[in-house]
Amino acid sequence: MKYAVDEIIDNIVKLENIENGDIVEIELFELPKNLEEGNILVYEDNKFIKDLNEEELRRKRIEDKFNRLKQLGEIMTKKDN
Repeated sequence: MKYAVDEIIDNIVKLENIENGDIVEIELFELPKNLEEGNILVYEDNKFIKDLNEEELRRKRIEDKFNRLKQLGEIMTKKDN
């Protein structure tokens, strides 16, 4: 299963299951070091590992969506003038 690091508070990390949206809380010591909000983790072989490829793909998709919305906003602004 794949999880996104949603929030880190003290020693508790909230992970969102990417497939179904469920939230789970895990103690920080059970996860890879240097963890940041937005990281993508895969749970396999009874441990969590960072999935840097999936993380990059998700960041790229978000950036692309943002840019399309920004362009749409610019078009709508020009249309109103």
